[in-house]
Amino acid sequence: MIPTPHIDVKDKSLVAKTVLMPGDPLRAKFIAERYLEDVVQINKTRNMFGYTGTYKGKKVTVMGSGMGQPSIGIYSYELFNFYDVENIIRVGSAGAYTDKLNLYDVVLATDAYSESTFAELIGLGKVNKLEASAKLNKKLEDAAKKLNMKINKGTIHSSDAFYRPTGSVHEKLYSEQGCLCVEMESFALFANAKVSGKNAACILTISDSLVTKELTTAKEREQAFTNMMEIALEII
Repeated sequence: MIPTPHIDVKDKSLVAKTVLMPGDPLRAKFIAERYLEDVVQINKTRNMFGYTGTYKGKKVTVMGSGMGQPSIGIYSYELFNFYDVENIIRVGSAGAYTDKLNLYDVVLATDAYSESTFAELIGLGKVNKLEASAKLNKKLEDAAKKLNMKINKGTIHSSDAFYRPTGSVHEKLYSEQGCLCVEMESFALFANAKVSGKNAACILTISDSLVTKELTTAKEREQAFTNMMEIALEII
C-alpha cells in the first residue's frame, strides 16, 4: 500500500534501508542539509519532512516521527512494512532522571520501559519493557568510540504524557526501573520492530533535567545535538 496515508512516496527505492528518525521534522531537515549529499525531499505530507541522500557515499533516509508513541508508531510501521526499511535509529531528545547526566550528554538505550499499552494493542502481550537491537547498538557503540565521543548506556523511560505531576516520579523510575532519562517514542518503535522482524535503536541527547531543572532551547534541540547525529550517521 504505497503511497500510504502518511508517507507520499510512490517509489520504494527512494527510501533507504536505514532511516534516522528524529521526532522533530525540522531536525530531519537540519540533518539532511548539514550532512547529506545529493539530497532529495521524499515526504512533506502533514509537514513530516523526509529526505534521502548519501553520507560518505552510503544511501540513508532521515525523516521525522512526530511526538509520542502513536505518531512514531504510524511512521515506523509504514516504513518497516510498506517501504522495506530494515533499520530505524531514533535520534531524539530526553530529560535526565539523574544528576549523573548533564545537558548534551548522549544516551544509548539498551531497552525502553513504559506504562503504555502500545505493545499489548499490537499483539505483544502485557509487556512494559522492550529491548533495542543488539546488533545496531554494537555498531553505535563502535561508532562512538571511533569518533571519540562518550555515550551512556541504559534503560530509558518512554512516557505517554509530557506534562504530568512530577513529585518523585522520576526518582521512583530511576531507582525501581533503572531509567536514566525520559522520552516519548522508543517503546513503540521497539515494539514495531519486534512485530515486523526488523531492527530499531535509540540514541538520545539530554535536552533538560528533571533533577537540576536545566533546559535547552527549541533551536538548540533542533540544531545543536550533533554528536548523536554523527554517531548514528557513522554506522550507515
